[in-house]
Amino acid sequence: MNRFVKYSAPVAVLGLGFGIYALLHWSKPEPEKKNEAPRPVSVFVERVQQADVDLMVSTAGEVRARTQVDLVAQVGGRVATVSPEFIEGGVVEPGVPLLTIEDTDYRLALSEAEVRVAQAEVAVQQSVADADVARKQLLGAQDVSDLALKKPQVAEARARLLAARAALEQANLNLARTRITLPFKGRITDKVADVGEYVSPGTRLGSAFATDKVEVRLPLNDSQLASLGLPIGYVAPNGDAPKVTFSADVAGKTQYWQGQLVRLDAAIDSNTRELYGIAEVEYPYTDNVSQFGMPLAVGLFVNAQIRGRRVENAYVIPREALRAGNKVYLVNGGGKLEIRDVVVSHSSTTEAVIASGVKLDEQVIVSSIRNPIEGMALEAMPYTFDESAIAGRNGHRPIGG
Repeated sequence: MNRFVKYSAPVAVLGLGFGIYALLHWSKPEPEKKNEAPRPVSVFVERVQQADVDLMVSTAGEVRARTQVDLVAQVGGRVATVSPEFIEGGVVEPGVPLLTIEDTDYRLALSEAEVRVAQAEVAVQQSVADADVARKQLLGAQDVSDLALKKPQVAEARARLLAARAALEQANLNLARTRITLPFKGRITDKVADVGEYVSPGTRLGSAFATDKVEVRLPLNDSQLASLGLPIGYVAPNGDAPKVTFSADVAGKTQYWQGQLVRLDAAIDSNTRELYGIAEVEYPYTDNVSQFGMPLAVGLFVNAQIRGRRVENAYVIPREALRAGNKVYLVNGGGKLEIRDVVVSHSSTTEAVIASGVKLDEQVIVSSIRNPIEGMALEAMPYTFDESAIAGRNGHRPIGG
């Protein structure tokens, strides 16, 4: 009996455990089942707008002087005086000497040249008188030579007078060249010679540039040239050049200057495959300074915005809506994603002008979408970018690029 209990008790306990487990499994409640539709992805959208736009071309370049020269001595001698403005950054006035070369030798040479002219004039008068006497003495004679009539002597005397007068003019010119001047208003960029130094003809004394006009050489690619709507080799007529706005960070502030695109190169650069345009700013140190009074200094690197051609009734979308490969994502009427190819006329950092592929008031997606699939459910959320930053003063919108 004890042996039976010993072996049957564990079997009974295991059987009871399995029975309880089966009872609990059979009586457990069924989990609630829900058949929900996939949750749509929330995206920011902006409606396609239609407006007249002025295309703006963005490029950059370095400001350089339109007129820049080296000061070179044309006569030799010791530098006698130097103007206080003959320093780096000094102001140049037209006709005002920047430095003078000792002129004692040139004044003496001028006096000698004047004496030779006087002597040559006397010699001409003497030869003319001798020729008159010979003509009267030989009046009526046959086969009289020019030499007997003193004609060669008169011609020689007159030639000597011309040579003396030329030497006098050269002496005057050499004396004037002892005063180093420039024919324009400008600034000194470099100083080499100083007072007491001996210079010979051809010695470089310094350099200067004119401040009446500066220019900026701007590179343009093919799409930018198309946005400008100008031909290669373009030369702007007087008073009708495309406007250019220059900007640069100077003295901790963003400064702006206004200029004009006056011409385009007639050849494409073989190294960069780009075309260069020349923009000019008149009187950058006096009249056309920035809103903070800063001049457009030579050597400054500036950004440039060139006003190009106008496109009427253009479709405009935010730049964020334009995807790689000239595609846009739209939310169609059923709240589904639609991927569409578009033809881009012009694009910038803020907007894109679409020639075809979209319609007015369609909703383009401006936010990013991970793994976009055509037809996926979307929830459109309105998003408005700041149009006031790009609105034109005359009612149409400039589009930069």
